[in-house]
Amino acid sequence: MKTKYIAHITLEAETPLKVGSAASDFVLDSPIQRDWNALPMILGTSIAGVLRKDFEGDANDVFGSDTGSKVIFSNALLVDENNRVHEELLLNKSAFLNLFDVLPVREHTAITEKGVAKEHSKFDEEVVYKGTRFRFSIEMMEDENAFNKLLSMLQSPSFRLGGGSTKGFGKFKIISIANTKISTNTEWIDYSSSLNSLSSKDMQTGKEKAYGHSTYSLNIQPDDFFMFGSGFGDDDADQIPVVEKVIDYDKKCLSENYLLMPASSLKGAIAHRTAYHYNLQNNLFVGNEEAKLVVHELFGEAKNSKQDIEGSKGKVLFSDAYKRDNNETKVFDHVAIDRFTGGGLDGALFQEKTTAQKDVWEIEILLENGVDDVYVKALEATLDDICNGMLPLGGATTKGHGIFNGTWSKS
Repeated sequence: MKTKYIAHITLEAETPLKVGSAASDFVLDSPIQRDWNALPMILGTSIAGVLRKDFEGDANDVFGSDTGSKVIFSNALLVDENNRVHEELLLNKSAFLNLFDVLPVREHTAITEKGVAKEHSKFDEEVVYKGTRFRFSIEMMEDENAFNKLLSMLQSPSFRLGGGSTKGFGKFKIISIANTKISTNTEWIDYSSSLNSLSSKDMQTGKEKAYGHSTYSLNIQPDDFFMFGSGFGDDDADQIPVVEKVIDYDKKCLSENYLLMPASSLKGAIAHRTAYHYNLQNNLFVGNEEAKLVVHELFGEAKNSKQDIEGSKGKVLFSDAYKRDNNETKVFDHVAIDRFTGGGLDGALFQEKTTAQKDVWEIEILLENGVDDVYVKALEATLDDICNGMLPLGGATTKGHGIFNGTWSKS
């Protein structure tokens, strides 16, 4: 009888997860994938695709091509407050599971090469809360070495699931792995395929080297005020910082608000300044098409069928950063000025609520190995600018906000 290796893996989202359902509704442009209980889920094909892409060795031998695959992935189902998944149809959901009925929505707009919003380009994406846990299984026939390699890949800081991985979504850590080996008929009879059937071994994570990537650790502290805007207002101001809640499995509830430093905002600022340093180092100026190379090489390029652009994912991975919101804010009053009279425009008074917390932000940036040194130098010069207060981050930077100082390291 052939030996089968089986593992049940429990993952926790360290950043929000975007698993699109390829559908839209009257409210959302991009709702997430949900299972038969209307709970968030991750398709097994998505997990297999990510691991196959980064697998070192003969991927066809493990994942199959014209012949069958040695490995089978189940769908990843949501873990409830009692550390169980629900493979059955639920007639009544617990209060904890009801928290996933309404999920965070991220607002986006496409940007032109001039750094301004493209007309009619605003869109939103539904995402799954940071802290959400999922469980799935991996089953493999005979090949123990390949099986262990897959488990190792899951523990890499560069492992991402879902869409938007280059702008901060889909980073996971392993909470537990429960594995077993079946090699006799008796073991087959006793084995249950339920994801709740195996006892788990808790995992210590966070020390693994990023799979195929170098890691930049950016530790920065604001000089004064900063703001990553939510696009909304409250009773005090027209513009307020963006905050999100996270799932807390210990308290079995949603947390209080966390301040969010979106990876998409970091990516935009860093990409623009990296292009500047690349152009400066190589004496490239306005009108030279090579000036765009660094942005496409490191940060990817959107697909455009009209211009025969296939699109690329990019070689830099960013992660959203979170800090507990201590409600330390400062409201600034502004008024738009009439450029002809020098006086205030009628009805143009508005307020901005900025963040005044002086906490140190720890930001992780992963760079794919094998990138040409000329691009790396431009990226590292940009990190120097952030740490020296020369590259503001967030919104309202022209008003003096968003200046940070700190250090960065590479491993």
